[in-house]
Amino acid sequence: MLKNNRAAMTYIPYGFLAVALIVVPILYSLQLVKIETINLWGRFAAYAIVALGIDLVWGYTGILSLCQAMFFSFGAYAMGLYIALHGRLVGDGIPECLNFVSSDVGGFQMPWFWKPFKYFPFAVMLGMALPGMIAAVFGFFAFRSRVRGVYFSIITQATTLAFFMLFCLNSIRMGGTNGLSSLTLVDNLSLTEHSVQLWLYIISFAVLGAVFFLCSFLVKSRLGRILVAIRDNESRLRFSGYKTTSFKVFVFALAAMLAGLGGMLFVSQEHSITPDKMGVELSIMMVVWVAFGGRGTLTGAIFGALAVNFMYNQLTSSLPKSWPFVQGALFIGVVLFFPEGLIGLWRKLTADRDTHFKARPSLPPIAGSEEEAGIEQVKA
Repeated sequence: MLKNNRAAMTYIPYGFLAVALIVVPILYSLQLVKIETINLWGRFAAYAIVALGIDLVWGYTGILSLCQAMFFSFGAYAMGLYIALHGRLVGDGIPECLNFVSSDVGGFQMPWFWKPFKYFPFAVMLGMALPGMIAAVFGFFAFRSRVRGVYFSIITQATTLAFFMLFCLNSIRMGGTNGLSSLTLVDNLSLTEHSVQLWLYIISFAVLGAVFFLCSFLVKSRLGRILVAIRDNESRLRFSGYKTTSFKVFVFALAAMLAGLGGMLFVSQEHSITPDKMGVELSIMMVVWVAFGGRGTLTGAIFGALAVNFMYNQLTSSLPKSWPFVQGALFIGVVLFFPEGLIGLWRKLTADRDTHFKARPSLPPIAGSEEEAGIEQVKA
């Protein structure tokens, strides 16, 4: 029964994505689903992409990162600048939303770092490359210094706060606390048109499906087994001759790039990005998405992100004062009652009574049998 449950969980996300990409557009064409709902779930899909990256870093590698909202915002700002530069312009090509922080004595002057974002391929590339490069450099020095556990989490949280305060400054010419707003026009194309919003929704879920497939392939490969080994016993893996720093830098940078990708899709549908999205609170909530859904499962990361954001949207609309209590209940419930998340709870409820569910299934050894025997002798 347990084996069948795990096999079913492999196909459930693909079925869900098929419904999102085929059934929902048909329901919209029949006027059974509103465009506001389409736009909302498109943004949730962007969040789910970020959650998949967090699951790779935390669920499979055991690195609790609290700076994914920062990488998410980098991607959002990259795409936001592209939209702004192709939207309403004033003066000498200055975006209207940045006019109040971009004037110099003697007239308008476009900052040099805006110019690459005027071209769509460069904007997309930088939206993923910048978070990836920053994460790679940061991770290299942190992991090489053997910083891990709660200390790594604290450092990433402090870094997020530092960038949040930096982006709040008007002097860096990124909109200050107002950020980039009114991002509704790209040349002659309005992002608020219903057909455009529908296509952005479809693109978001299609990208989510592609990212899920990529992550599934990665965790089932030899690299995925190495990541799990780092999570379970990094010292033993290092003793076997593996350079764990390189693997951790890779997965940390990959998660940052996925966060940047999610940010680009998000701002295209939200039509604004502010430094608040870079705050510490959102980074923590992103971790809660994965924990609530079930870390180390990928499927749980997707459904956790969708479920928590759906609850947030519904409660803040109808009962805004109740959300802090629900948020606290999620923290307590995940920690005390279902630490494996919704996926783990579902497996326990559907498994045979005599089957003992393990949150971290044993994986085949990475090293050869002789090498493993040697390690056991050293430990003895």
